[in-house]
Amino acid sequence: MTTEVTLTGTGVPIPSPGRAGAGVLVRHGATALQFDAGRGTVLRLADAGLGVHELTAVFVTHVHSDHVIGLPDLVLTRWIQDHVFKAGPVPVHAPEGEAVTFVRRMLDPYAADIALRVEHVQPAPPEPDVRTFACSGEPRTVWSGGGVSVEAVAVHHEPVPDAVAYRVRTPDGTVVISGDTRVCAEVEELSRGADVLVHEACRTTALQPAVAGTPFEKIFSYHADTVALGGLAARAGVAHLMLTHLIPAPDDAAGEETFAADVRAGGYRGRITVGRDLATVTIGS
Repeated sequence: MTTEVTLTGTGVPIPSPGRAGAGVLVRHGATALQFDAGRGTVLRLADAGLGVHELTAVFVTHVHSDHVIGLPDLVLTRWIQDHVFKAGPVPVHAPEGEAVTFVRRMLDPYAADIALRVEHVQPAPPEPDVRTFACSGEPRTVWSGGGVSVEAVAVHHEPVPDAVAYRVRTPDGTVVISGDTRVCAEVEELSRGADVLVHEACRTTALQPAVAGTPFEKIFSYHADTVALGGLAARAGVAHLMLTHLIPAPDDAAGEETFAADVRAGGYRGRITVGRDLATVTIGS
C-alpha cells in the first residue's frame, strides 16, 4: 500500500489561471483526508478521481477565506448526494476560535436553498459534524483511524489567530502540511525527518524592494519566505519539499524555477516540487 499526497489547490486570494484555492489531499488505502478547502476544491477532488462522499475527514488550518471558501460547497455537495451514496456528514476538524465559528455558521446563507431541498427531496437538513481542538505549541493527536493519525501544532500566522499545521503519519511515512505561517520552529520540529513537507511559499527576499511601502510588505511579513524555508527543510532533513500557496503565482516553468532557486539558496538539497494543481507525490512501496 502507498500514501499519495495531492495538491488540490495551489492558489492564493488573487485568482490565477489553473490554480484552485488552497488544499491538500492525503490518501492511504480507503482513508482520504482533505486539508483546507479553498475555491474549486470539490471540482479538483473530482479531477483527482475522488468524490466528496469518499472523504474520511476534513481539516482546517485557519479561517482565512481562501482556505475555507470551498468548505460550504463540499459539505452541501456531500449532503445533496447522500440519497445516492449514503455517506453521512463528513467530520470537519478545526482549531478552537474563529475557524470553528466559521464552520458552525457557514451554511446560514444557504438556509432558503436547504429548506427547499428538504421540502422536495432531502429527508433532513445538513448537520455539519464539527470536531474542535485547542491550539497548542506542542503537537497533539487530533484524529486517527485506518492506521493513519493526524497531529496539529500551533503556527505563526499572526495577526491571524489559531492557525495550525498538521502532521499525517501513515504506515508508509510522514507528511506535514504547513497551512499559512511564517517560517517557524514549530513547523521545523514537526517536519523533522518527514518524507513530504507541503509548505506555503512566498518570494519575500527576492521581492522585498518591489513591495516596500506597499500593502504587500505587510502581507509578505506573515507568510513563509522561500529562502528561509530552504533552511528549515534542510535542517529538518525533509526528503521532499512541495511548495504551494505560491506568492506570486508563477506563469511558466521559468517562474517556477525562481521558487526552486530561492529554496536552494536557503541550503536545501532534497527533492523540490513547485506546486501545480493536482501534482501528486507517492510514498511507500
